Amino acid sequence: MEEKTLAAMQKEVDAYIQQFKAGYFSPLAQMARLTEEVGELAREVNHHYGEKTKKAEEEPKTVAEELGDVLFVTLIMANSMDIDLTQVFNQNMEKFNQRDRFRFERKDGKGAGEE
Repeated sequence: MEEKTLAAMQKEVDAYIQQFKAGYFSPLAQMARLTEEVGELAREVNHHYGEKTKKAEEEPKTVAEELGDVLFVTLIMANSMDIDLTQVFNQNMEKFNQRDRFRFERKDGKGAGEE
């Protein structure tokens, strides 16, 4: 399977959504769906890494599957709001690399004020 950029993923999701008459749902409906998917992800993480085991009759799902659902809904939400996730990612990485570069103990031993 070929690797895809965020831009390619956004285009693919848009092509998927465009085949349906309903198109994109409202931002509020998308937020509700994203919240639902994050809740399902939390449930799977809890089952795999926490103390709460699944009931025998519960459908088996994976953390990866639920994380994929969160990504899919995030792509839908970005598309509907005309947000370029590649641009947003680059801006966020720049922010984190500046703001938080010394927030945690670094492997290279550098601290605030050092280059």
